[in-house]
Amino acid sequence: MYRLLFDVVFRRMDPERAHEVAFGLIRGVSRVPLLRDVVEGVLKPPAVGGVRVFGRGFASPFGVAAGFDKDARGIAGLTMLGFGFVEVGTVTAQGQPGNEQPRLWRVLDQRALRNRMGFNNEGSAAVAERLRALRATRHGRRLVIGVNIGKTKVTPPERAADDYATSAARLAPFADYLVVNVSSPNTPGLRDLQSVEALRPILQATRVAADEATTVVGRPPVPLLVKIAPDLTDEDVDAVAELAAELGLDGVVAVNTTIAHDLGPGGLSGPPVLERGLDVVARLRNRLGPDAVIIGVGGISTAADAREYLAVGATLVQGYTGFIYGGPLWASRIGRALARDAAAREQVA
Repeated sequence: MYRLLFDVVFRRMDPERAHEVAFGLIRGVSRVPLLRDVVEGVLKPPAVGGVRVFGRGFASPFGVAAGFDKDARGIAGLTMLGFGFVEVGTVTAQGQPGNEQPRLWRVLDQRALRNRMGFNNEGSAAVAERLRALRATRHGRRLVIGVNIGKTKVTPPERAADDYATSAARLAPFADYLVVNVSSPNTPGLRDLQSVEALRPILQATRVAADEATTVVGRPPVPLLVKIAPDLTDEDVDAVAELAAELGLDGVVAVNTTIAHDLGPGGLSGPPVLERGLDVVARLRNRLGPDAVIIGVGGISTAADAREYLAVGATLVQGYTGFIYGGPLWASRIGRALARDAAAREQVA
């Protein structure tokens, strides 16, 4: 049914407009508590598939990646569809409109997306207020929420650490984990911040700001991760892993979109990223050891793709592009498949 709807309606619409329409429908259903509970009851993954990470229970190891819900408007709706957690953002210190349109394209023959969105979002102050209101509700407190933060476009590179710290201070009290995004190709100069020399002060400033903010509200420190690009060399991946270990980061998110394509400006997501994403996750696990949290993301279209990420060392997995092509039952199908795997392992044990 969804494939027919996609072919007849959504693929004829501008991709960004189609996203707004579909996301609006998800949010609309989630605002009706009884209807939300019924849908969630049908689509939620079985309890056996739950995992515990960061001291928090995740209904499923499969979540939605940053980029889908930039302003924390639809966390309840996405959880309703069977995602075990939602990573919102990317959020910047100041609100910004992002790049000019068009800035999102479907690559139908590869079931991929190309985007040059440019971190369009309302800013960390607005998102923090929305999260504050959500966490004030009983339902909102049980949702597992990651927050992905990036650099405001107008902020010069030498002020990047302050920019990230501002967002961290505002958002840390409401997040189950924070992700420092230095790997989007759509903010000029951002990927240069992945170099160890540039990244170290950003991570240090973010850690201090987040810790101070959570201390004020009586919460334990929020886990801090960094998100890296698939286009880093193996040596650069190793350097980031060493820095993460040196600074005591809680983990790494791998990977973002790739610029290794000839389709035009912007980053490519979906199946073309899968092979490199798996390689990077495996490399990170080898260097970070068994305890670090690694969130594998990039090219997950099926449960088999998610299994591959988990097999090479991912702790959690995320998807986005596959959701666009797979429809509203997609997360539930993958979550249930992973739950069946967990049940089978329990039987063997």
